[in-house]
Amino acid sequence: QVQLVESGGGLVQPGDSLKLSCAASGGSFSNYHVAWFRQAPGKEREFVAGINEDGSGTNYAGSVKGRFSISRDNDRNTVYLQTNSLKPEDTASYLCAADSYYAGTRAPGYGYWGQGTQVTVSS
Repeated sequence: QVQLVESGGGLVQPGDSLKLSCAASGGSFSNYHVAWFRQAPGKEREFVAGINEDGSGTNYAGSVKGRFSISRDNDRNTVYLQTNSLKPEDTASYLCAADSYYAGTRAPGYGYWGQGTQVTVSS
């Protein structure tokens, strides 16, 4: 069983950057596909970015492509989300999700979730 803990969120201005981290424990992390989702108040949870088990494959939502970058360090059991050129519409709680089976962009396909880290972009 994998436990996930996110960190790195905060209050930033438009155009700023943040690096989010998702630290895993309790399982063979290198066997898990990992994704970042985000959820704003009153909105559905949406896929942001995903990365495969060894980091050789990534995919992104169209709204963040070119601005966000997902990576992982399996030696540290950690997945990162580098967020650049942040916009007010990026404001949300960012959640890390993992599963041993490929779940793509669908939230219900992920069996393990963290509690989230809040990102607020405001001038």
